[in-house]
Amino acid sequence: MIRDITLGQYYQTESWVHRLDPRLKIIVTLLYIVLLFMVDDLIGFAIAYAGLEAVIIASRVPRRFILKGLKPVFLIIAFTLIVNMFMTQGEVLVQIWKLHITREGLQMAAFMGIRLILLIIGSSLLTLTTRPISLTDGIEALLSPFKKLGLPAHELAMMMTIALRFIPTLLEETDKIMKAQQARGADFESGNILRRGKALVPILVPLFISAFRIAQDLAMAMEARCYGCGIRRTRMNEIRFSRRDLAAALLFACFIAVIVLERFLW
Repeated sequence: MIRDITLGQYYQTESWVHRLDPRLKIIVTLLYIVLLFMVDDLIGFAIAYAGLEAVIIASRVPRRFILKGLKPVFLIIAFTLIVNMFMTQGEVLVQIWKLHITREGLQMAAFMGIRLILLIIGSSLLTLTTRPISLTDGIEALLSPFKKLGLPAHELAMMMTIALRFIPTLLEETDKIMKAQQARGADFESGNILRRGKALVPILVPLFISAFRIAQDLAMAMEARCYGCGIRRTRMNEIRFSRRDLAAALLFACFIAVIVLERFLW
């Protein structure tokens, strides 16, 4: 389960999506998430899925690798479906004690499940197709207009990127700790959910120690390279908006137009 988490990982390959401007990919991802919450029918979700499928094909990231990232959040999706199914008022279809399942609840649960799946896959594609250093440059470039208001754009971008980059590192450390404890007789797979949760508690202490050690090593490495806040830094490769990015922006603008027309006119 730990190795199935793909958030924060970068998939190395050559594709049209990988070469896009990181600023464009960040903006497109945010707008796609907003569009998902605008859609409220099956036709709209079909259009949203078609656009996402086109990006997956263009990115050349294996679909199996992308879908593997849904396994760790399956319980969250299932809990969301159950809550929407039982807590939405409407025409009662099935009644279980004081709980009832309504037609509107089933529809809301189905739409929310599809929305969450598309949201997770769309967000994962951002980190899967963008290098951490490019992601930092893109976030900093988007936040740079707010520097006049005193916002530390570079520091915020660095913190966000380090946090994303640490996710696979901490997952790898967790996997090592679990294997080491399993070799000493620990059992993480048998029993119900509560018992499995209690069995994971002993992992927290060595995991926190490992996280602090990694953070200290990173801080020492940055200090050894004379990294400091507030210093104007240059880049080896400046990000530039190319014709390829313009074509991608126009395609996404057409995609937005189709979603808006389907939502408000059709």
